[in-house]
Amino acid sequence: MVGYDAQYYPYGSRRNVVYGRNGMVATSQPLAAEAGRDILKQGGNAIDAAIATAAALTVLEPTSNGIGSDAFALVWVDGKIHGLNASGYAPQNISVDQLKEAGYEEMPTFGKVPVTVPGTPAAWAELSDKFGKLPLTEVMEPAITYAEQGYPLSPTLAFHWKAAYNKFTKTFQDDIYKHWFETFAPKERAPEAGDMWSSQGHANTLRKIAETKAESFYRGELADQIDDFFKQHDGYLTKEDLAGYKPEWVDPIKVNYRGYDVWEIPPNGQGLIALIALNMLKGYEFSEKDSVDTYHKQIEAMKLAFSDGLEYITQQDHMDVSVDDLLSDDYAEQRRALIGDEALQPEAGEPPRGGTVYLSTADGEGNMVSFIQSNYMGFGSGVVIPGTGIAMQNRGHTFSLDENHANVLKPGKQTFHTIIPGFLSKDDQPVGPFGVMGGFMQPQGHAQVVMNTVDFHLNPQAALDAPRWQWAEEKKVKVEPTFPDHIAQALQRKGHQIQKTLYPYEFGRGQIIWRDPETGVLAGGTEPRTDGNVAAW
Repeated sequence: MVGYDAQYYPYGSRRNVVYGRNGMVATSQPLAAEAGRDILKQGGNAIDAAIATAAALTVLEPTSNGIGSDAFALVWVDGKIHGLNASGYAPQNISVDQLKEAGYEEMPTFGKVPVTVPGTPAAWAELSDKFGKLPLTEVMEPAITYAEQGYPLSPTLAFHWKAAYNKFTKTFQDDIYKHWFETFAPKERAPEAGDMWSSQGHANTLRKIAETKAESFYRGELADQIDDFFKQHDGYLTKEDLAGYKPEWVDPIKVNYRGYDVWEIPPNGQGLIALIALNMLKGYEFSEKDSVDTYHKQIEAMKLAFSDGLEYITQQDHMDVSVDDLLSDDYAEQRRALIGDEALQPEAGEPPRGGTVYLSTADGEGNMVSFIQSNYMGFGSGVVIPGTGIAMQNRGHTFSLDENHANVLKPGKQTFHTIIPGFLSKDDQPVGPFGVMGGFMQPQGHAQVVMNTVDFHLNPQAALDAPRWQWAEEKKVKVEPTFPDHIAQALQRKGHQIQKTLYPYEFGRGQIIWRDPETGVLAGGTEPRTDGNVAAW
């Protein structure tokens, strides 16, 4: 099985790799992981378990995702990998001119403007219909039960909930936000660790989604409620936008990294950035993980990859460069040649012109799922549809109002998307799903996890435990408190502006499940930077 040295346990208590054979679920919330495992025990497959876990997470970790989220999935079934893009698009009656006339110079972070069509409920229904074994009503029952009966908050969840509440009490003054407080702060405060929280609105909505296979959300009662709310507040999203939505099955993209195929969802997702970086890095040999040269080259490659990604990535049919050109060996060599001994100021190249939850699931039959969903920036837009528990995402915030930018806002267009599931295979056999949630940290986390696994032979838990770095902008690089001081100082001397941060959650929260091709044994790791759990069977 890939990666078996274990040498990094920086957060105090040593976590061990979890093994199983009949099934496994890894995610950031223990109760959600167990909900998915229970579905496996009831006869469901990895796809059913992924849906159950994802639905439960909208209740059990609302600080990171919700019913109004977007989602992406990589699914390995019957020897083939499938990609699902369930990201929504901008409303049909919004435009750059409208927003500029209203006084906006850039897309706002909160409120009605950045709300796009949610894709997550459609993702659950689509995955269930195409690959699931159990009825959607059975698969979503754990989520409904937790919403109705309540659950006690875990420590990390309580920390982020309180931080959001403290921020929102200062910034959410308009009437459009009052339903957020009714739903998520019913006692006029944030719930604390160990406090019970429930939401009948969540339960009712999840039940309608399950019973109608998401039809209610897009073309029924729930769609009417969403439409009415945005009409009352002179918003842009309409029931016609919802009715026209359908998630898209896509061909995943990949690079081969030292014999392993690393898979990502194609644009509009930023998984392309991780692949661009790995395509450059495979031109080097790395004999030691904790060396100045290793970190320097990783950071430089990621800076160049991000420069290209932020310049070119948007909805794929709106891109003026092709994915194949960005991932070509010739272009990787051209970009790699820019990496010298000193930190560079990154700029986009010229190729030829042509807040999130993550979960991994696997079953005993060889099916595996890499799934991610998010409202973006924690609770999302701050807009909650009254009585429903539906917190609307603010994905539209990443649109540009610059008419000359690839990711410029247009009606019906999908924006540059930060959430990305990852998957590893070798010799046409699945190794397994992996992911690192957390905004623009995600492709950086993907590249670091892949290298920890392939180059440095770390097992799943050690690959996640290892101290991380995050390129922020220009020459600024953030590192964790556990990042080696002598290496941080050496990187400073190379021109990197190193900033140690006290907050591990800034560096993403990941999960991994690897499968042994000969025995079928599953090995899972979960993030030490959150309340993660691996539930095995």
